[in-house]
Amino acid sequence: MKLLRVGVAGAERPALLDQDGTTLRDLTGLVADIDGDLLADAFALDRIRAAAGAGVLPALDAEGIRVGPPVARIGKVVCIGLNYHDHAAEVGAEPPPEPVVFLKAADTVVGPYDTVLVPRGSTKTDWEVELAVVIGRTARFLSDAEDPLSYVAGYTIGHDVSEREFQLERGGTWDKGKNCETFNPLGPWLVTTDEVPDPQALSLRLWVNGELKQDGTTAGQIFPVRELVRYVSRFMTLYPGDVINTGTPAGVALGRPEPREFLRAGDVVELEVEGLGRQRQVLEDAKAPPAAG
Repeated sequence: MKLLRVGVAGAERPALLDQDGTTLRDLTGLVADIDGDLLADAFALDRIRAAAGAGVLPALDAEGIRVGPPVARIGKVVCIGLNYHDHAAEVGAEPPPEPVVFLKAADTVVGPYDTVLVPRGSTKTDWEVELAVVIGRTARFLSDAEDPLSYVAGYTIGHDVSEREFQLERGGTWDKGKNCETFNPLGPWLVTTDEVPDPQALSLRLWVNGELKQDGTTAGQIFPVRELVRYVSRFMTLYPGDVINTGTPAGVALGRPEPREFLRAGDVVELEVEGLGRQRQVLEDAKAPPAAG
């Protein structure tokens, strides 16, 4: 299934993309939202499948409707750095011996077509197309005997927007360059695992102003999805609805020769992951808050 959420920000409604790839079906008669509670409820998911198969779900008028993030009330976004051999090479880093883990706040998540804001003072805002994993079962310290992929509800596209000066030149951890407002477009759909038989066989591409910048495959990951879920579960509990951004392939601005062209207001970024849809964002400058008083 391809599950999504549509409507104005903060008031999205659950929907399903029909098998024809164009028709939206309304799920509000079956479920309250697409969130961790739903993803952990196999019976509720089966009801959606049955209704979709029976052709009884009402159609939604998709004209002009906003698509929001495909998961509501995300608890945490866990990110993996330097997880592609070619990306590590392009930035001059050795492949890490263990996954590089950092967090993005859930409030960085926006819809796949929402505006991305270039932070005030930014000169090095960068792009990163990523396969995003959505957790469907609580995972705590998974053993080697357990199948980590059985804890996955589905997959979607994550755009791990990054400000490289904030991330690498301002001291401390990477957090300052990863948690700016709007820095994690997600979606358009949550594609359930039955439609993604092998998460290590997906192509990823990203364009800036129509120019192809990234063209990779998840086969190039240093640590595959299976290992990432197991590894992260040994350091933090993964709950239904949590997201893991699994890293980006080569082609980011940071890895290009000088003079590097980072993102600026007016740029258009488009990205896709095979079978998971496509995103498009127009960048704008973040505005200063209104004066007090």
